[in-house]
Amino acid sequence: MAANTNRSAATDPSDISPVVRIQADRIDIASEIAAMAGGEAMGAIGGLVSFSGYCRDEGGRLRALELEHYPGMAEREIERIACETISRWPLLSCRAIHRFGMIVPGEEIVFVACASEHRQAAFEAASYLMDFLKTQAPFWKREHLKDGTAGGWVEAKDTDDSAADRWHRL
Repeated sequence: MAANTNRSAATDPSDISPVVRIQADRIDIASEIAAMAGGEAMGAIGGLVSFSGYCRDEGGRLRALELEHYPGMAEREIERIACETISRWPLLSCRAIHRFGMIVPGEEIVFVACASEHRQAAFEAASYLMDFLKTQAPFWKREHLKDGTAGGWVEAKDTDDSAADRWHRL
């Protein structure tokens, strides 16, 4: 899963700016994919890989998940991660959208997508982007339970750190 450093002029990383947004509104995943596949990249994309993360109901006990962030700081960190992704793979497009606020089970929390001339680069880049967004983007999550109480703040998982750590070994 090593990054591909062979780039054509069409995939010069200095020509690609990631789309990064943090928003309270629901993410229109179909529109985001359509926006990536159209425009200048139309006809050049061989693979577009996306990941959508959703709020789980945690065994039926969760009413909502509250996500907080530092405005400005969170966007800059996600943009930094996306730019790192673009520098490692020959991408035609890169997008990362994260929600904040109260999110109920079944709603999307995050959307990442990468498009490239070849599928393998798109798969690897999207995985890398999500792994580092999960571990480095400054978001805090708090559970709100169906019984009306506020649960605790959700702790980071060792499995998330392990997923990101694998990229340092490649």
